[in-house]
Amino acid sequence: MLDVVVIGAGQAGLSAAYYLARQGLAPETDFVVLDANPAPGGAWLHRWPSLTLGAAHAVHDLPGMKLPPSDPTVPASAVVSRYYGDYEKSFGLPIRRPVKVHAVRSATVTDDGGVPDDTLSQPLVVETDQGNFTARLVINATGTWDKPHWPHYPGVESFTGRQLHTHDFQSVQEFAGQRVLVVGGGTSAVQFLLQLAEAGVETAWSTRRPADFTKRAFDPEWGRDVEARVNERTAAGLPPLSVVGVTGLPLTEQYQEGIDAGILVSRGPLARLTAEGAIFEDDSEFAADTILWATGFRASMDHLAPLKLRENGGGIVMDGVKVAREPRLILVGYGASASTLGANRAGRAAALAALDRLNVPLGV
Repeated sequence: MLDVVVIGAGQAGLSAAYYLARQGLAPETDFVVLDANPAPGGAWLHRWPSLTLGAAHAVHDLPGMKLPPSDPTVPASAVVSRYYGDYEKSFGLPIRRPVKVHAVRSATVTDDGGVPDDTLSQPLVVETDQGNFTARLVINATGTWDKPHWPHYPGVESFTGRQLHTHDFQSVQEFAGQRVLVVGGGTSAVQFLLQLAEAGVETAWSTRRPADFTKRAFDPEWGRDVEARVNERTAAGLPPLSVVGVTGLPLTEQYQEGIDAGILVSRGPLARLTAEGAIFEDDSEFAADTILWATGFRASMDHLAPLKLRENGGGIVMDGVKVAREPRLILVGYGASASTLGANRAGRAAALAALDRLNVPLGV
C-alpha cells in the first residue's frame, strides 16, 4: 500500500510531488503520481497552437527549478510541456502516464454503505484503467481542463451554425469570412476577440455582466486578496466563483485599444438563440455562423463522486486544501488553487497536510 497517490501532473500536482519527495517520501515506494495525459504539460499540453508563450498568462516557475528563457513566439504548449518534462526527470518524480482514474472510493464500508468511524485507518482505492492503487491518502490535483462549462440558453438547440468551446479552439484561420459570436467574460474571450478581429473576422461579444476591466496591479497583495475571497466561499461549502468573477480583467494597453476600436465592447447578456444567431436582452440581434463559448471550466472531480463530498448547495466545505467531509483526501485545483497563481502554494500545502496526517516529521 502506498502512503499517497497524487492524481494529476499539472502545476499543483508536480508541486505536491516535489515537496513529498523533498520531505523524505520515496518515489514509487511511498507515493506515485497518476496523469491522464500522454505527455508532460498538464492542461498547457492542450492549449491551441496560436497561443504563444508571449500571449499566454504568466507561466509560473515550479518549486526548485525556474522556467528557462524561451522564445515568446513559440506555442506555450510546447514550452511548458518541455519544461514540465525536464522538471519530472530532474527530481525523479514518479509519474505514471497515461493513466485514467475512474473512481476513488473507500476500501472499507459498513453494512449500510457508509465509512467506518476510524476513517483515517481505512485506505482509499484509486480505480484506474491500469489497475487499482491503494493508498492511505489521495491528493487530487486534476484541475479543470477536462470539464468545459457549456451554459444553456433558450434556443441553443435550434442554432444551425457551428458551436465550439475554448477547449476545442485551434486557430482563428478556421473562422475566415465568418461572423462569430464570442460568449464569456474572461481573458480567453478577450484574447479570442482580438485575434479574430486581427484576422478580419466580424465578431460580437456577449457577457452576463459588464466586462470588469481593472487597473489594479496583479501583484502578490492582489493575489492574496483574491485567494481570501475565494476561500471564504469554499470554507462555507459554497461553489467557487469563476476566476474572472473575482479577479476582473487587467486593463492593458492592448485591451484599451480593443475597447477603443469597439472590439472589446460587450453587447450584454444573451436572451436566446435562433437558427441564424443571437438575440440579446436589449432585443438587438447578431447573425452568426459560429458561436465560440469561452465560458470557462468546472473542477474535474467526477471520479471523486463515491466519496460524497458535496453539500446540499453543490459546494465542498474546505479548510484550505483539506476536505471537511473526507480527511483522507486533499484537494487542490478547486477554489483558490484552480488558478495558476495559487497552484504552487496549494501543492506545497497539500504535501505538508499529507505529511502531517501521515505523522512524518518535517525537515527543512
